[in-house]
Amino acid sequence: MKPDLTVLAIPGFIAAMAAEYAWQRRHPVAPGTRAGDYELKDTMASLSMGVGSLVAPYVSKALLGPIAKRGKAAKIAMTVAIGATAATTALDVVRKLRSDDFGRAGVVTDWDPRELRQTREPQQGVASSVAYEGKPVLLRITRGVAAVAVASTALVVATEWGARTTGEKFFDLTALDLGDSAVTATLAVLGWDFIYYWNHRLDHEVRWMWAMHEVHHSSERYNLSTALRQPWGDTMTLYVPYSLLALLGVRPAHIMNARAINLIYQFWIHTEAVRSIGPLERVLNTPSHHRVHHGTNSEYLDRNHGSILIVWDRLFGTFEPEDARPVYGLTTNIDTFNPVKIAGHAWLHLLRDVADGQSWRERWSYLLRGPGWADDQRQARARGPVSAPAAA
Repeated sequence: MKPDLTVLAIPGFIAAMAAEYAWQRRHPVAPGTRAGDYELKDTMASLSMGVGSLVAPYVSKALLGPIAKRGKAAKIAMTVAIGATAATTALDVVRKLRSDDFGRAGVVTDWDPRELRQTREPQQGVASSVAYEGKPVLLRITRGVAAVAVASTALVVATEWGARTTGEKFFDLTALDLGDSAVTATLAVLGWDFIYYWNHRLDHEVRWMWAMHEVHHSSERYNLSTALRQPWGDTMTLYVPYSLLALLGVRPAHIMNARAINLIYQFWIHTEAVRSIGPLERVLNTPSHHRVHHGTNSEYLDRNHGSILIVWDRLFGTFEPEDARPVYGLTTNIDTFNPVKIAGHAWLHLLRDVADGQSWRERWSYLLRGPGWADDQRQARARGPVSAPAAA
């Protein structure tokens, strides 16, 4: 088995970070005025995320591999997913029926769990108190079971998808074989780059994928160490499979090399030390273009998704030049250097939103629609139900 080129490149990554740090020391600025400057806690968090991303595939293979083999583990996972889905549906029906009964009895109308403390007064009678007590309990049960249903279903689907779309499986399906020429290697790199653009774009447009990808955007610094701040949960999402290249006759080894070349190229564009590379900015993804991608400025959100080439963004309408100074991080920063929290906080928020969903459509929308949609729903829920205007 050939070693991963990204692993072989680690000494080069470290040397490049040392060179960038030395450049910063030779070109000092006022403290806090250059987001590219290294900060110890941030750098250590990024490095720990990078190390974790190397270990995560082996851990996920050990934990999730049995599910993909359609053995006992797969049956258990499917049983949990189906059972939790059925239980959630039944609980939804029960809650709806109880809500209707209470409404007709005049006990509660347009009930909202956040109103519980405000509505229940000490002087309320026993019967009224019991009616309200039952609601939160049923709601809490539904929330927990719904989260299990969506999480287990998503995990089974992602695991099965990954197992059925490997380069080896797809290569066995085609009679084409382009061999080991330089042309084939180039086609693999270009093909990977094209598919990467769409997957990266989906990372920003689908909440399920953003929960994984958000890790890479979580640093408020922007230097070469930021490139190593990689997610640990990419096996728990769906992607357009890069193995589609195998159907064109590209051998799996070339596909894996294309992946490595893609990642290695992206390392150097995470810097503020390089302002422009001239005419090549028209074709290549560069530090300037990628600084835009990491910016939280309103005009920079969800722009410049390319990897090696920026031409895909220009063709498909997601290109934005660097004009204003980027403000790095997330639109709502997480303010932590703990790698476990960095890796897991978005997944926890996603599960919490799914649990808060009031219907299957809303629960799956939290998973499959954009992060912006989830924010809007959360804000609307925080405002509570809108009261009808009083009659004149």
